[in-house]
Amino acid sequence: MNSNISRRSVIKNIVAGAVALNIPTGLSAAEKSLNTTIKHQKMKGNINHSVARWCFSSIDLETLCIESKKIGITAIDLLGPAEWPIAKKHGLDSAMCNGAEINLVDGFNDPKFHEILIKKYTEMIPMVAKAGYKNLICFSGNKRGKTDEEGWTNCVKGLQALIPLAEKHNVVLIMELLNSKIDHKDYQCDTTKWGVELAKRLGSENFKLLYDIYHMQIDEGDVIRTIRDNHKYIGHYHTAGVPGRNEIDETQELNYGAIMKAIVNTGFKGYVAQEFIPKNPNKIDSLRKAIEICDI
Repeated sequence: MNSNISRRSVIKNIVAGAVALNIPTGLSAAEKSLNTTIKHQKMKGNINHSVARWCFSSIDLETLCIESKKIGITAIDLLGPAEWPIAKKHGLDSAMCNGAEINLVDGFNDPKFHEILIKKYTEMIPMVAKAGYKNLICFSGNKRGKTDEEGWTNCVKGLQALIPLAEKHNVVLIMELLNSKIDHKDYQCDTTKWGVELAKRLGSENFKLLYDIYHMQIDEGDVIRTIRDNHKYIGHYHTAGVPGRNEIDETQELNYGAIMKAIVNTGFKGYVAQEFIPKNPNKIDSLRKAIEICDI
């Protein structure tokens, strides 16, 4: 599956409000059987677990919420306002809200998008706060020939217009780090160094980075050291297996148990969200195993 296209498509649908609430569950026979045997797993309490909605889009949100709670997950990632009531119904947090962004490529690094972005985020920030949530995703956008300095300058200008509102409502704008080598060609915020410099220039606790472990392993590696050195600028984490963006088990190259220990040792109290695309037909079983690996 082309993860880039899939995620862009899902986000586009959410932004447009095209949320399907009454679709078949999409669970396989094996998953339905699993539902009858798995009891609620007891978590160790060191990691707050979430799961990215778009990676399990073949399962309707209601079912995903029910099964996630059994596994020990307490939040769903990348939900827009139309989906928040379903998560609330099941007592789950919306760990990373979306719906204010234009897309992944048209972001704050280009002044021509500032007017629409400022309008959309100005509307969304109070909505996030009113719903009782905290994190709202944003993107740098693609370079399109811009230097690093131009990108930083433009992002600061656009985001500074929103920081006071975010601070007022206790909402954190979180910019995602995406790899530009494989999945998101030309994306500007493609290294921790670039994102941290932007955070330093903004100088607000209401702007943080989404450290996507999969993406940063591809573009820079040295994951644990990077987390240790830059954790004060990180507000959220995503996982996925490298290469391929699939399960985070022994089929890929990262030691997620060690990475989770490093995250816990920084004192991080936010969410770690599973954002892998399961190869296993029993998607819920893959999700359960990922949580077991990460629940250190």
